[in-house]
Amino acid sequence: MTKVVLDVSMSLDGFTAGPNVRAEEPMGDGGERLHEWMAGEGADARAVEEVNAMVGATVIGRRTFDLGLRPWGGTPWPGVPSFVVTHRTEEDFRGDNGGMFYFDGLEAAVRRAKDAAGDKDVLVMGADIAGQLLVAGLLDEVHVHVAPVLLGRGTGMFGGRVGGLVLEGAPVAGAATHLRFRVRHSTIRPVKASLPTLKIGKEAFTDYAIGIRSLGNTTGTSNHSGGA
Repeated sequence: MTKVVLDVSMSLDGFTAGPNVRAEEPMGDGGERLHEWMAGEGADARAVEEVNAMVGATVIGRRTFDLGLRPWGGTPWPGVPSFVVTHRTEEDFRGDNGGMFYFDGLEAAVRRAKDAAGDKDVLVMGADIAGQLLVAGLLDEVHVHVAPVLLGRGTGMFGGRVGGLVLEGAPVAGAATHLRFRVRHSTIRPVKASLPTLKIGKEAFTDYAIGIRSLGNTTGTSNHSGGA
């Protein structure tokens, strides 16, 4: 069954991009450090390989497309269809790196992306669009790669929405720590706060502002390490 998946790198203090995101620095100041783990070996290399193998289509937020993906024709994966959620018309965007489609609505974009993905999954790109999909009940899994980086300021995961995420399997450690969560839709709600906080104590990665819950007494069945 095709799933809608957010795959994202995050700093230790909970940011998926640095401050001052702009065209010259689409990951914000210092944000490129979040992805340095992708050049690693072992668990890190497997994480990259897995996301490359699973992506059959992408759903992209307009801001993410404008800032980071337009030069690539809309997607880092040649031939993979991209679905940009925007109010603007298709004539405003032209890409040759896979089919480009544009929708004024989340459900239409996700439905068409699932059809295009076939037996693979739909990858979500962009913090705000991920938050909208989470609240709308359209997001199935979240793969988080926690990089050994502190940014101090920046963009929080899900654009300030709160979602119930249940950890599946055990964290896999490389240069980054790779975690996989399924979405528990009954606990999702929007919140005013936009800055996530991370409390690392007896149960690491348990209960921070975006609503992650690590069920310590539940045996996970998946050792999937996520992707880039």
